[in-house]
Amino acid sequence: MRKVNYRKLVLAIADVFIIITSGIISNFLLSLISSDIVFAGKELLYAVVIDLIMCVFMMFFFGAYSRLWRNFNIRDYVSCIISMGIGFALAEVVMLIFEIRQNIVFLITYFLVATVGVCLFRFIFRKTFLDLTKAGREEGIFERTLIVGAGRAGQMILQEILNSRNDLNNPSHNILPVCFADDDVSKLRTKINGVSVLGTCPEIPRICADYQISNIIVAIPSCEEDEKRKILDYCSATECKIKVIPYISELLFDDKNKPLISQAKEIRIEDLLGRKPIEFNKKEIKRLINGKVCMVTGGGGSIGSELVRQIAKYEPKQIIIVDIYENNAYDIQQELVLEYGTKLNLVTIISSVRDYDKMDKIFRDYRPQLVFHAAAHKHVPLMETVPEEAVKNNIFGTFNVATLAEFYKVDKFVMISTDKAVNPTNVMGATKRACEMIIQYKAQTSSHTDFVTTRFGNVLGSNGSVIPLFRRQIENGADVTVTHPDIIRYFMTIPEAVSLVLEAGAMAKGGEIFVLDMGAPVKITTLAENLIRMYGKVPYKDVKIVFTGLRPGEKLFEELLMDEEGLESTANKKIFIGNQINIDADDMLLKLQSLRNAAEANDSEKTIQLLSDLVPTFNHQIN
Repeated sequence: MRKVNYRKLVLAIADVFIIITSGIISNFLLSLISSDIVFAGKELLYAVVIDLIMCVFMMFFFGAYSRLWRNFNIRDYVSCIISMGIGFALAEVVMLIFEIRQNIVFLITYFLVATVGVCLFRFIFRKTFLDLTKAGREEGIFERTLIVGAGRAGQMILQEILNSRNDLNNPSHNILPVCFADDDVSKLRTKINGVSVLGTCPEIPRICADYQISNIIVAIPSCEEDEKRKILDYCSATECKIKVIPYISELLFDDKNKPLISQAKEIRIEDLLGRKPIEFNKKEIKRLINGKVCMVTGGGGSIGSELVRQIAKYEPKQIIIVDIYENNAYDIQQELVLEYGTKLNLVTIISSVRDYDKMDKIFRDYRPQLVFHAAAHKHVPLMETVPEEAVKNNIFGTFNVATLAEFYKVDKFVMISTDKAVNPTNVMGATKRACEMIIQYKAQTSSHTDFVTTRFGNVLGSNGSVIPLFRRQIENGADVTVTHPDIIRYFMTIPEAVSLVLEAGAMAKGGEIFVLDMGAPVKITTLAENLIRMYGKVPYKDVKIVFTGLRPGEKLFEELLMDEEGLESTANKKIFIGNQINIDADDMLLKLQSLRNAAEANDSEKTIQLLSDLVPTFNHQIN
C-alpha cells in the first residue's frame, strides 16, 4: 500500500508543479503580446490556485493516479485531457462566483500549456521508466505477461510469480505480471494482488498491443476444448509467446508441491485443430497386441515408427520392422533398444514390399499374427511424375503382403489408407483406392484373416506434411508457400492416426473401411498464419505467405468417404465404418494384370489409363 501511495504522491506533486509553472509561463508569454489579457499580482495567484485545485481533483476523480506509469496508453492520455478540461471549466465557474475575471485567451493558453505538460510528463517518464527497467535486465528475459483467466489457477500463478521476485534462481523471477483477461464481467476492472483485470478474452489482441505484452499464460485448466481453441485463436493473433496450463486431469499435485507455472506448456499447432483429441479404447488394443507377433511394413516412416512405438507399449511377443530405407529403420530400432533394452523382442529387416520372394521368407520365418501395412509412396506431386512407381510400390506391394498374409493365416491385416483415395484426382490417391479394393477383395475371399482398411486425413508432423515444411521455411527466413488461399484439409496427430489403426484392428471383423470423424477441416492458410504467430512473427509482415498454385493432382478439399459406402457407427463415437463395396474379383484381377504389365514396362501414359480403368472414380487432373 505504501508503494501505491508513494507513486500517487509523486505523480500529484509533478502535476502540481506543471500546472503552477504552466500558469506562470502562459501569463508571461501573453504579457509579451498585450498587458490587457494577463493577470497581475494576487489575481494570478488566485487563478492558478483555483485551476490547480480543480484540475488535481478531477485527475483523482477520473483515476489518473491509479494507473501504473508503465501501463499508460492512449485512453489514459485522453482521460487526462478530459480531466484537465473539466477542471479548467469548473475553475472558471468558481472564479465567476468570486468575481475573478480572466481573459478567454489566457484561459485557453493556460489550459493548452498545462494539459500538454501533464501528458508530456507522463509520456517521457513512462518511456524513461521502461528503458531503464529494460536496461537493468538481460535482453529478452524481462517478460511483460498477460494471464488469461482470473480464477483460482490464474491467482495461483500470480502468487507464484510474486513469491519468486527475490529468488534469482527461480525461472519465474523475470516474469512481470501486467494484467489479467477474463470473460467473467463481474471481475472486470477489479484487482488481484494489485494486478488489474483489463478485459475479456476477445480483447486479448488489443490488451497485448496497448500494454506491450510479450508473454501470455492461459490459466483456465477446466475450460472446454472449444473454448480453449477460441482463446488460443485470440492469443495467436498477437506476437506474444503463449503457454497453456494443462487440463486439470493432466496437472501434477504431489508432495513436492510442483509450481503450477512450471507445468505451463508451449502452445502446440495441434491445439488449433478445432476439435477434441480422439480417445481410444486401450483395453481393446492391449487385448489385440499383447503376446502377439506383430509386423509393421514401412516401420521406419512417420506413421510406421509411431505404430511400432505404441505396439511396444502393449507387450507384444515380437515386433518385426520391415522398411526399404535403412536410416529410418535404424533410428526407430535404436530408439526402442534404448527404451526397452532386451525386454522387447525386436527384429528389423531391410526389404521392399515389392519383393515377393523376400516378403515370403519373412512371413515364413517369423509367422506374424498381426500385420500393419504402412509402406507406400505418399508424395502427391512426385507420384504424378512417375505413376508406374506408385503402382509398383503401392498397389502390387500391397497385393504381395496381403496375399502372403492370407496364405500364412495372419489373424488380422490392417492397411493404412488416405482421404485422397476418395474420388481421387491424383495418382497417389488412385493407387491407395486400388489398395482398398484389394483389401476388400481379400476380405471377401479369405476364410481366416480379417482384412481391414483405416482411412484418415493429413497427419501433423508426418513425412510430407505441410507443418515441417512451414517450420523450415520460417526458421530459414524464407517465404511460407501455400498452393492456394482457399485450400482446406482434415488433420490429425500422428498418435491419433496410429491409435485409430490399432483400435480399428481390435474392432475388425473383415472388409471394413474405418473412417475417423476429424471435425471441421482446417484452412491451410490459417494453419500457416497460426504457425508464423507461434514463432512470434506477424504473417504477411515479418513472414510473407506466397500462393504458388495447385500442384498436379491436387484438389482444394479432400473427402473421407465415398458416396456409395455410407456410414455405420461404432462403440467409439469418433470412428465410423464405411460399408463394404462388393468387388468383382475376376474383373479386378484381369485389370490388375494389365496394369502390372504397363507399370513394369515403365509406360507412364498407359499406366495412368489402366489405373483409371481399375478405379472408376479416378478423375485425373493435370494442373
